[in-house]
Amino acid sequence: MKTILSIIGLLLVLEGLPYAAFPEKMLDWLRQLIAMPPALLRIMGFMIVAVGLLLCYLTRRTGFFG
Repeated sequence: MKTILSIIGLLLVLEGLPYAAFPEKMLDWLRQLIAMPPALLRIMGFMIVAVGLLLCYLTRRTGFFG
């Protein structure tokens, strides 16, 4: 449980840093994101999930990172 909470905390830090450091640029980026078609956002989301799952697999099941 400690590991999961640590991961969530780190995720929140990484998610919040751009908003704290570059709020104007983040607003511009969000405007561009809103203008994208939903199908493209869905594809990007699936790709990000796939990369995340691949990283989890590589770090937990193989000796690739250790």
